[in-house]
Amino acid sequence: MILCIPDVLTPEQTAEARALLESADWVDGKTTAGYQASQVKDNLQLSAMHPVARQIGETIVKALTANQLFMSAALPLHFLPPMFNRYSGGQQFGTHVDGAIRQVPGGGRRIRTDLSCTLFFANPDEYDGGELHIEDTYGSKSVKLPAGHMVLYPSTSLHRVTPVTRGTRLCSFFWLQSLIRDDQRRSMMFDMDMAIQRLAVDTPNHPSLVSLTGVYHNLLRQWAEM
Repeated sequence: MILCIPDVLTPEQTAEARALLESADWVDGKTTAGYQASQVKDNLQLSAMHPVARQIGETIVKALTANQLFMSAALPLHFLPPMFNRYSGGQQFGTHVDGAIRQVPGGGRRIRTDLSCTLFFANPDEYDGGELHIEDTYGSKSVKLPAGHMVLYPSTSLHRVTPVTRGTRLCSFFWLQSLIRDDQRRSMMFDMDMAIQRLAVDTPNHPSLVSLTGVYHNLLRQWAEM
């Protein structure tokens, strides 16, 4: 499932974060890439331990945990702290797949990467190129979202960032481990949750609400990994 989530950050939060990112010190993005990814990666990144990365990362995670659409779709168990990259002057990231296991910076804990996230800080009209192309079961999807919006997609997907030929593409990227490892099961849970929420609005006293909610939680109980 590929899901675009609007307005993860408010315009004020986005503008504040962007000002901090514009004044930060950037390093070669290859420093955090595995062998395969490093062969096709050409961008700049903030160090994961940079105070700006930590500050904005905390804002992002706090916003996401309060975002009902994200929580329903992702069912997050563990977050990898958000990281930040920028592309300009023809920089790009060729086709690759994200590593299955990532170590949390500053500690020994590792997480399984079930879902990948890209949150945009520059609007589409500010740069040419820079589309995120994601390959899924049904073909390729091109994503280039307004500032403050985010795309969520399975980390098993092949994906790439096309060359940025004008302006600067500025984003946060990170991964999470979900309560439900399997993407198909997680997608079914999301669809059921959305249907329950619509039913609760349309017919709030419908007797099926209790039954459907029970099925949802019993499936979550059966499939969740803690």
